[in-house]
Formats: sequence, C-alpha cells, structure tokens
Amino acid sequence: MGFAYRDGALYAESVPLDEIARRFGTPCYVYSRAAIERNYRAFAEALAGRNALLAYSVKANSNLAVLALLARLGAGFDIVSAGELERVRAAGGDPRKVLFSGVGKSAAEIRLALEAGALCLNLESAAEMERVDAIAGQLGRRAPIAFRVNPEVDPQTHPYIATGLRQSKFGVAFADAERLYREAAGRPNLEVIGIGCHVGSQIVEPAPLAEAAARIVALAERLAQAGLPLKHIDIGGGIGIRYRNEAPPPVADFLAGVLDALRGRSETLIVDPGRAIVGSAGLLLTRVEYAKPGAAKNFLVVDAAMNDLLRPALYDAWHEVLPVRRAEPGSGERVYDIVGPVCESADFLARERQLAAGSGDLLALMCAGAYAMVMSSNYNSRPRAAEVLVDGRDAHLVRRRETTAQLYALESIPK
Repeated sequence: MGFAYRDGALYAESVPLDEIARRFGTPCYVYSRAAIERNYRAFAEALAGRNALLAYSVKANSNLAVLALLARLGAGFDIVSAGELERVRAAGGDPRKVLFSGVGKSAAEIRLALEAGALCLNLESAAEMERVDAIAGQLGRRAPIAFRVNPEVDPQTHPYIATGLRQSKFGVAFADAERLYREAAGRPNLEVIGIGCHVGSQIVEPAPLAEAAARIVALAERLAQAGLPLKHIDIGGGIGIRYRNEAPPPVADFLAGVLDALRGRSETLIVDPGRAIVGSAGLLLTRVEYAKPGAAKNFLVVDAAMNDLLRPALYDAWHEVLPVRRAEPGSGERVYDIVGPVCESADFLARERQLAAGSGDLLALMCAGAYAMVMSSNYNSRPRAAEVLVDGRDAHLVRRRETTAQLYALESIPK
C-alpha cells in the first residue's frame, strides 16, 4: 500500500514510477489513494463511538481530487481563505462542515463564508469579531463563531510552525478569552457555538496536544458555568509524520489524551488533521539532468527545484531520497547534494545523500504529500509541476503541468 519496491523498481501502489514519468513527465507529484484513505481511517477509527468531526486541513494539500476523495469519506474541512472554500465546494465538499480559520479574513471572505453556510468562523481577534458582527448584520443573519484560543503550550516543533504560544500571531490570548466570549454572546448578530485551538504542526509527541485539550476543556467548563455552553471543542491538528528519524506514535495514542480530557462531555469534538493524512501519501518525482562532481561537494542537478518543493530551503526540512531504479551492487555510490536549476544558493532539495545516480536517472523525494505542491511558485518563470493520483493499477492526471504561455496569460503590456 502506498509506495514500495518490487524487483528493484519503486512503485506507487501497482504502477511503476518510471511509467508515470514516461506518461506525465517530471517534475511530478504522485499521490496514493490507498495511503490517503488508510491515514484518514486511522483517525476515524480512533474517534469511533465519539461525537466527532474530522475537518481536513485544506492548506496541507488542496488538489481537487484529494479533497473529493476526503469528502466522499465524510470529512469536513478546515480552511484559511476564500480560495480554499471554493476548492472545497468545487470538489463536492459540504460547506456546512467547513470551519473558516485564519488570522486575516477579508470582508469579502467573511461574506462568502456566511452566504455559503459555513459551519463556523474561527475568530482570532477582537477586531475580527467586530467585522463579522457588522457583516452578519448587513446580511440579516447570525454568524456562527468560535474563538481560536492560544493555550500557551509548547508544541516542541520548528519555531516557524509553532502557532499556539503567547507570542504567536494566531488566535487570542488565553487570559482574554472569557472576556471576548462574554462580549460576543452579547452581540445580536453572533452565535457563539464553539472554541478552538491549534498548538503547531509536525508534533511528534502526544503530550502537547493532550495538555492543550485539557486547558481548552477547562476554559469551556468555565464558560458553561457562566451561562455560555458550547456545541463543539476544536483541538486542532498538527500531528506529525516520520520524515527522517522521528517516531510519532499511532494516531490512536495521540488522541487518547484528548479523549480523556473530553470524557463525559457532550460537545462535538473536532480534529483538524492535514499532514498526518496526506504527508506520507505523496512524493515528488524528479529526473537528474547532470551529475556535477566537485572538489568540495558533488551535486546532482535535477529538474525539480525550490519552486516545486520549498520545505528544504524554508525549514531545512529533510525528505528521504530514493532511486526509482535501485542501482546494481558495486555501482559506485557518492555523497551528493541534490539541487535544482533555480538561480539561488538556497535551491536545494537534499544535502549529503549517498546515492549511485547519474544523468537521466529518476529520484523520488518521499513524504511530499503535504506543504509541497501547495507552496510551489513560478519563480524563475518555471511552470508548476503535474500532479498524479494513483488508484491501484490506474494513474490519473489530476493537475496538468503548466505551460510557459500560462505563466504570463494574466499579464498585459500597456500601449
């Protein structure tokens, strides 16, 4: 299931990756339907018997085919932009299962979410509360809202993806939450329905999530005692995957502490996984253009680049690199930096990897299903990669490769 070698060739489910490269070219993102479904069901099984909603975090991977697959499995969606809302709708997702998060929602986005019938708007400031109240009044309806509260729990992850600390731009301060809830409850155009939090991403130990859940549940209990009962408690997502030497426990172990914190409570539990569903279910397929030995370093120059996969340049993130065809014993491995054609010294995909590879060989950068294609760009006027979803023996092109003409199709030259 997912990706594995057969007779020395790397496969996506039952399709060899060199066949995908031949049919669709490189660079190319490849996703496994079976792996996505397996990862989703791990959450569903862990929450069996509990009133819960799995709201997939669209920012992790927003391809329509991925969203449609998850919608058919019954997922809700956690979004952070109008574009993500429109993607969910285009993929057949139910807006009534959509939570709209994000620190900077525009007036147009708030209006669109309310008109679409979104389940909840997660507010992240007093100013946003005032804006939502005003827009809901203009529309003649009550806006369903929750506050994203910073639980001030250290997620023990990369500082760029820690989101629940006091110094974070996200959410409202824990100390301000009760006051804000009382104010929101007094506004005629707002309906207070829930509370949420998010401590960070790529969390590999259950303790931070359990600690955050306990703090948020205690706050929800105080609100109930003050006459402000809630319908749902959203504990966020952020559960990590194995990229290199991480050893995250099974999803059920991650959620055990959360379920303990909510034991005996009637509120719907909402969980917002993203990376844990799609991260390990995707890879980036790339071809070596040149082998470039040097006195200080050896390089493999490939046709993918930092504009295709930004995580290594942005976070110094590690992705395992596998040859699509295993080399014969004694083929002469070398230590290489794997770099792309972009004109930046930061354009690397992997450093110091021992491989036997040369011009024309195919490489797979593993665990590239999350925060990969969604963060790609056209820097250096490079068309974005194709995307392929594999389902058993079938490989479906779910995003065509951009053409150079499409790069400037929206531009014009003044007369």
